[in-house]
Amino acid sequence: MMERVKDRATQYWLLARFDKPIGILILLWPALWALWVASSGKPNTLVLTVICLGVVLMRAAGCVINDYADRDFDPHVERTKQRPIAAGKVTPKEALLFFVVLTLCAFALVLLLNIYTILLSFVGAFLAASYPFMKRYTQLPQAYLGIAFGWAVPMSFSAQMNAIPAVAWVMYLAVILWALVYDTMYAMVDKDDDLKIGVKSTAILFGDYDRHIMAVLQLIILALLITIGVMQQCGWAYYLSVICAAGLSVYQQCLIFHRNKAHCFKAFLNNNWFGLAIFIGLVVDYWLR
Repeated sequence: MMERVKDRATQYWLLARFDKPIGILILLWPALWALWVASSGKPNTLVLTVICLGVVLMRAAGCVINDYADRDFDPHVERTKQRPIAAGKVTPKEALLFFVVLTLCAFALVLLLNIYTILLSFVGAFLAASYPFMKRYTQLPQAYLGIAFGWAVPMSFSAQMNAIPAVAWVMYLAVILWALVYDTMYAMVDKDDDLKIGVKSTAILFGDYDRHIMAVLQLIILALLITIGVMQQCGWAYYLSVICAAGLSVYQQCLIFHRNKAHCFKAFLNNNWFGLAIFIGLVVDYWLR
């Protein structure tokens, strides 16, 4: 009996991707950027706790609904064929129930915040639930992922300030484009399989110009980050972090240059350091003030 319970818990853990925290981190960094800017480096403890836990829960929920949506595709993709639903270890009905539980837990946390943020959470839930189905209808599912992942930015500003200033929307745009870049790197790993089964992605849409388009997007992201610094009157620490982020962007371009799958995945993972670099810059900048 205990072995069965342990196995079920393990399968749900894997379904929610708790064994792969990279998704939590690249979703968490923008939320923390937003909180630090919104609070001038002194976020409310309750808001910080709710946002961080909410990120963990909604990322898990997003992974679950993604696997539910892709249950007919995943068995045919090398990287995903051992996922719990694809491998038959969790039923689609169980996955849907798990998604509902995770989403309700996240919503319970949001109820501790202001009304504005509670209302915004409904948009966030819709974006998270609908994203996995976009790869059937649009060539730009990675952009939709950015819209969904980036929603943590206006929610963080709303939770801290009960308002969403102009700088929040600049940051939101930067995060949307950042997600478009790193998820395209991720999609490059599955490009061959996606072409066979008819799944759409920017890695396919961009074709031979994938590296060039991502390079342009990375330049725009850096320009938007500089704009945020100007709007917030940031000092040298923040701009040093932007320079570090620029160096990481160059490194990622080097990794994907030959479109080697392992190196493309490594470039995707490297974006964790990109997000961390900007966060450290903000923390140090506000601390020095």
